[in-house]
Amino acid sequence: MRRTLGGMDTSATPTHCPYCALQCGMNLTPVAGGGVVEVSERVDFPVNRGALCGKGRTAPALLSRAVRLTRPLVRRSGVLEPAGWDEALDRVAEGLSRTRSRYGPDACGVFGGGGLTNEKAYALGKFARVVLGTSQIDYNGRFCMSSAAAGGIKAFGLDRGLPFPLEDIPATGCVVLVGSNLAETMPPALRYLTELRENGGRLIVVDPRRTRTAEQADLHLAPRPGTDLALALGLLHLVVAEGRTDEAYIAERTSGWEAARAAAMAHWPEYVERITGVSVPQLREAVRMFCEPESAMVLTARGPEQHSKGTDTVGAWINLCLATGRPGRPRSGYGCLTGQGNGQGGREHGQKADQLPGYRKLDDPAARRHVAEVWGVDPDSLPGPGRSAYELLDAMGTDIRSLLLMASNPVVSAPRAAHVEERLRSLDFLAVADVVLSETAELADVVLPVTQWAEESGTTTNLEGRVLLRRRAVAPPEGVRSDLYVLHELADRLGVEKGFPTDPEEVFEELRRASAGGPADYSGITYRRLAEENGVFWPCPAEAPEAADAPAGPHPRATGPRATAPGTTGPQAEGPATTGPRAAGPGGGGAWDGAEPASDVLPEGSPERRAGPEDAGAGTAGVPSHPGTPRLFLDRFATPDGRARFVAVNHRPLAEEPDDEYPVLLTTGRVVAQYQSGAQTRRVDELNAAAPGPFVELHPRLAGRLGVAEGDPLAVVSRRGRAVAPARITASIRPDTVFMPFHWPGEGRANTLTNPALDPTSRMPEFKACAVRVERADPQGGTGRAERPGG
Repeated sequence: MRRTLGGMDTSATPTHCPYCALQCGMNLTPVAGGGVVEVSERVDFPVNRGALCGKGRTAPALLSRAVRLTRPLVRRSGVLEPAGWDEALDRVAEGLSRTRSRYGPDACGVFGGGGLTNEKAYALGKFARVVLGTSQIDYNGRFCMSSAAAGGIKAFGLDRGLPFPLEDIPATGCVVLVGSNLAETMPPALRYLTELRENGGRLIVVDPRRTRTAEQADLHLAPRPGTDLALALGLLHLVVAEGRTDEAYIAERTSGWEAARAAAMAHWPEYVERITGVSVPQLREAVRMFCEPESAMVLTARGPEQHSKGTDTVGAWINLCLATGRPGRPRSGYGCLTGQGNGQGGREHGQKADQLPGYRKLDDPAARRHVAEVWGVDPDSLPGPGRSAYELLDAMGTDIRSLLLMASNPVVSAPRAAHVEERLRSLDFLAVADVVLSETAELADVVLPVTQWAEESGTTTNLEGRVLLRRRAVAPPEGVRSDLYVLHELADRLGVEKGFPTDPEEVFEELRRASAGGPADYSGITYRRLAEENGVFWPCPAEAPEAADAPAGPHPRATGPRATAPGTTGPQAEGPATTGPRAAGPGGGGAWDGAEPASDVLPEGSPERRAGPEDAGAGTAGVPSHPGTPRLFLDRFATPDGRARFVAVNHRPLAEEPDDEYPVLLTTGRVVAQYQSGAQTRRVDELNAAAPGPFVELHPRLAGRLGVAEGDPLAVVSRRGRAVAPARITASIRPDTVFMPFHWPGEGRANTLTNPALDPTSRMPEFKACAVRVERADPQGGTGRAERPGG
């Protein structure tokens, strides 16, 4: 039963946090007075079990009219001014149409975001290719997980960030965490590492800084930034030299071992120590800790991935796992810790430059035919692959003359950000759809205010590959519309009257059909199932494995939670990650109880209002639903022959090594109270009080050479620009390295400095390491140059 107070619905709505890829469960309850909703624990959701970080607790602050856009803005005489929706949409349609007519469809660019729901990402990709006819679409997730995705596809034939649920982590024997500071980026996930150690497992953290996460480790390896590839190769060398390879596994489940082994043997321990700064005894201890337990995992994040050699680096860590027989076995394997809220789903359904829904390849004729049939278009009308994210941004003002941008803030988040800002200013036309007036939106010709997480229903896919249902808890302010509405109206104005519904469940039903048979198969997932089961892991075909023929192509085994993996004698433990509780938890979380929600809380088309009993499963009549796939690769990998592939890789230097003019390395990252470009979190008072601005973290030895005290202004200068921020002196960083968080614009913008050198496979820029010099920033404008850092 819905609870009301003075005519206002006060029932709790179970939903998910708008921030990182954990997609923590929470309950939202409308409140009277000045607030919009309040957050309470949702202990029935297995990922966070009620725990929330400061960003999640304060997320309702973003619903306030005081901090967000509530009316469209159009630029008149150089100034953004309020306008009606019809005028704003007409201007966007005219700008895109004018560009297309004058320069051709590929002069229109589309740029999406990893925070868009699956429905929005799907519709945006369809809009670009069907309505605009452009190949020029990519999204900011290219800057996050693309190297891990590319490495996973090369090795396993499939990219799903974690091929196992988070609940497996505390049960393994050893975790090697490479380039992740979970304590600050995903605080609720730190409990999995705590439980790992409580259960007798060991934790190895690889990070050039002694972070809060590294402080929890049994062994902390602090390599020089940009040398993770050499480190992984050195560990594999020792695995071979010490006779710790799993020869039976290698013979039965892999290919390419001989070449990969030869490459690793060229990286002997002393050589790797010279490259990385990690001592040979530490290398040997890491190998012992990783190889001795029956089960072990390697988890990577942006540290090793955001490099011009990120794909090879991920490949080297996967090789280490394969050589020791880890992937596809219980509580073992390789995984990537996806970052953005829908970073996983956002890279599956068509907003990437080379992709169609279901993680299909745009240059695959069969994929084009399938998706074109769902869309009702000629396969030959679909454009081919386009530019990657940075290349698209770099082409603005020349090849790309107009841009439609959703849910991204590249003025702050892109590498070589001052150049990207200049390119944005050079466009003939820029339209931005966003919740807030970001630094990028400030440059637009038209700004469209759109709904956010608590004001709309839709699905996201978390870092485990668990598809989740976000539910609408409150109505948006008058004057705000959904991204789906924006795409529907623009399509209509540009001559495509059908195919862009505004109901997210209707979009999801089409997404299911478009993804059917693809690597990321959602065809067996419905809104009703997501509400009842606390999420469903993909791949999830429309029929259960025993009720259908084997899927066409190299699909991983679609197993339920009790499947027996190769090399085991019993079933895997069944945990809460498989099918969530059927009874409602605190605040009604989890299950549909048959009650009709109030119409002013849940929109038309919400699963609780539309789904009938016959929709509880996604199979055909009388056929059981597929259970979803919590654990991948138990019987085979998603390659044509079912074998995982070693990829031979070799260490190579950074794209930009330090020299006499730029003698220090800069690395970048996040802090616990801010998120991504800060466009949202910098508008929350509590978070700003905890992290009010940028800083430069440096070692006392380097600070001493500069004559710098805590809090003194420092200038960090690269070949691309200059950033200024206060000094933060700590022995937790290497003497040859400085660190800056990247959440702020202005003179402290870290991405003014970063290097756009691209990985040849993933097209990932080299965010994580570039050569800089560090100078005292005198208030009167003078500077003092840093000496070369000592050893």
